[in-house]
Amino acid sequence: MSIPLDIAALGERAAAMIEELGAISQSPDTLTRFFLTPEHRRAADLVGRWMREAGLDVTEDALGTVRGHWHPAGEEAPRLLIGSHIDTVAEAGKYDGCMGVILAILALEAVTRVGLSRPYGIDVLAFGDEEGTRFPTTLSASAAVAGIFSPANLTMRDADGISYRDALIAYGKNPDDIPAAAYDPDKVIAYVEAHIEQGPVLEAENEPLGVVTAIAGASRLSVTVTGEAGHAGTVPMRMRHDALLGAAEMALAVERIAKADRHGMVATVGRMHIDPGSVNVIPSRVVFTVDLRSGSDTSRRDALTRFEREAHRIAAQRQLSVVISAFHEVATVPCYPDLQLRLRRSITDVDRRAVAMPSGAGHDGQAMSKLCPIGMLFVRCRGGISHNPAEFAAPLDMGLAAAALVRFIERFNLPHLENNTTGAET
Repeated sequence: MSIPLDIAALGERAAAMIEELGAISQSPDTLTRFFLTPEHRRAADLVGRWMREAGLDVTEDALGTVRGHWHPAGEEAPRLLIGSHIDTVAEAGKYDGCMGVILAILALEAVTRVGLSRPYGIDVLAFGDEEGTRFPTTLSASAAVAGIFSPANLTMRDADGISYRDALIAYGKNPDDIPAAAYDPDKVIAYVEAHIEQGPVLEAENEPLGVVTAIAGASRLSVTVTGEAGHAGTVPMRMRHDALLGAAEMALAVERIAKADRHGMVATVGRMHIDPGSVNVIPSRVVFTVDLRSGSDTSRRDALTRFEREAHRIAAQRQLSVVISAFHEVATVPCYPDLQLRLRRSITDVDRRAVAMPSGAGHDGQAMSKLCPIGMLFVRCRGGISHNPAEFAAPLDMGLAAAALVRFIERFNLPHLENNTTGAET
């Protein structure tokens, strides 16, 4: 028999908790909550209180990840992990990350209230460093849980010159304890995360919930186009070597390549620097960036090859030179097919259908995939807006997501899941 659920009430509770957590900020007018700050401490304490009220035992690891434990089969039983993060970008919205932690707590509260028996335990995780806004690193909290934390992170410094190591110590942690934060892979079944979509697809589909097929891989390029400066009034158009026009044509080529892809590819030229930057001088040099993301590594690599070929063709045609260098590369992280199926069934238990979709944004699941299979549930957000104070998810949608997590737990018996390492294709 299914656990009785009041979806509207779950949504209203989630909304109230979002507001309470969102009030913890270093700024009185906007939400900014960075890793290992006094605001992080207050947020972690509030989340820990909610976990205890939900019937969970609470611990905290060496990087400040708050862990709520439910162990109906004993502390040595294998664990299902559910969570997200509680740090934010500067001037953030209230839902990114935090909603996933809150929905997990509400789902576990419903489960513990009825005394559900399971042959495994569940840990709710509230990570503190997903956004990478204080130190030049990201996913370091989930990396520690997954056993892949890089000691080099400890030497990194924030904008005030404070090292990661010193910030940990000031937070009351011992850096030497970081290895103990890692789970034993043999004792972990899977990691599941609920998150706002951060995009407009669910809203366009008029559906509240989706199932993530993969966290997209990403490539970032720096492209330098060199031409020749000249007087804007005296050099005929046919004799110009205009670096900006060449760069613009290359940017349009990126767009064309992404639009032709069948794996949800997106491409962005987000930054462009023009030399000499004078109103009356033909641009001699342009440096621009390309951010290319896809749910298929093969598709992304093929797109990079096509772009490089097009960029050199355009440069030759316009008598320019072009140099392309990669400065960031992250492989696609597929979501485990069995977990996708289980989440889809859980969603259809409480709503009409689940939209299958890739995630173009990064998540803690990228680090957690090095530990165990991962699955993700997306919740519709208004206008697709995220990393912005206007970020919003409707209470009813959050209630449906919490209910879907409860149904997921109810249905979840010990499966035979193999670790899903990065680099696999979807």
